[in-house]
Amino acid sequence: MQIKDINRHWERVINTMSEALLIISKEGRILSVNHSFEEMTGYTADEVFGRPCTLMECEACEMAINNDSGGWCKLFEPDQPEMRRCRCSIKKKDGTFLPALKNASVLRDDDGTVLGAVETLTDLSEVDRLDRKVEILSRQLDENSGFGGLVGGSDAMKMVYAIIDKAAHSDAPIIIFGESGTGKELVARAIHERGKRQSAPYVQLNCAALNESLLESELFGHVRGSFTGAFRDRTGRFEAANGGDLFLDEIGDIPLSIQIKLLRVLETRQFERVGENTPISVDVRIITATNRNLLELIDQKRFREDLYFRINVIPIHLPPVRERKEDIPLLVNTFIDRLELRTGKSIRGLTRQALNRFMKYHWPGNVREMKSALEYAFTVADKDAIDIDHLPPHMLQSDRSPAIAVDPPTIAITGNDQRRQLIDALRATGGNQSQAARLLGINRVTVWNRMRKYGINLKRKIGG
Repeated sequence: MQIKDINRHWERVINTMSEALLIISKEGRILSVNHSFEEMTGYTADEVFGRPCTLMECEACEMAINNDSGGWCKLFEPDQPEMRRCRCSIKKKDGTFLPALKNASVLRDDDGTVLGAVETLTDLSEVDRLDRKVEILSRQLDENSGFGGLVGGSDAMKMVYAIIDKAAHSDAPIIIFGESGTGKELVARAIHERGKRQSAPYVQLNCAALNESLLESELFGHVRGSFTGAFRDRTGRFEAANGGDLFLDEIGDIPLSIQIKLLRVLETRQFERVGENTPISVDVRIITATNRNLLELIDQKRFREDLYFRINVIPIHLPPVRERKEDIPLLVNTFIDRLELRTGKSIRGLTRQALNRFMKYHWPGNVREMKSALEYAFTVADKDAIDIDHLPPHMLQSDRSPAIAVDPPTIAITGNDQRRQLIDALRATGGNQSQAARLLGINRVTVWNRMRKYGINLKRKIGG
């Protein structure tokens, strides 16, 4: 094939490219695009011809726009590199944004005079999806015990796991009730990762962290110029979660004005960005969570009753730690395992006195407080086991809650009644020999040898 043949078929060549291609004049006007650009953006070649390339509202381009000199774009300045590459998002014809990899290069004639620029856009939607998948798998590897990061074998937690499994395959709204620190976010993630929307986006927002105007913008997005500081269009959380799950934490703290708009989205599956009247349709499953009594807020006229019934289709109640004391040894072992892996520090477990304090403590901050307490103790302790002196000072004060209903296991590193200690440890860990070894501060082989020595058989009920 000769050069003249290549030139004759050049249009066909660029139309076989999977990447979108644009030819842009030095004034920033679109002169030509290929078929991939039309498929990627939804615009036809005729619709974009002669229009400014800022039509796509790429944030990388906005940073390159030069308002201080004669040239409209820094790409054409003499001291700039001839080619630029960046990861960005572009606005499609339908108003949605597409993640893309952009390559831009200046076009010059034989004398070096700038003629314009050529840009290619590579669709990164699949890369973004795989990035989310890697994040999920990495989190699952990090949280390699329990149920989606949740830890506990009590009857109360088994009931929570069963509801999560059933709720995950439903499209009905889910609300998670629980005190602060009980793991509501972990429940929401577990629902998403076990459901039919697991390969779609999972987006979350803490509704208590923003004021009314910012919350509205975060939920529904906004268009450029809709308010002071809105320099470009912004995709809201609803639009970002399209096809997937949207987790709204602290739902009881949203203002009434936002509650009305949220109810409308749930009923119509449509919303408008702030400053725009064009409705956008979405397919999003809503997961909400709260540590507040919504019925009391309804009585106080601070929460809409119709919204309450709309989000309270599948309720999940997370029990506080004080109502599942039998899970404390398992929680302790799990967190110590993670701390040991992260830091490389060898801590074998808790002494009898330290574990007794864990069992008697009221845990107002629930699992989150327990993790913090163990991180503190793990830092203070030098080696071997965590003793009572290593615990945070507030845990050593007198308890504010009534005595627990179950007796804490009597666990120590040494002692005369080894059989009694071993039975207590096996009871506390549900017969798990590795966890019992950690609580006793010994290795698993020693546990096995003592079980043989004292005739303890896990096939029978562990007893005295």
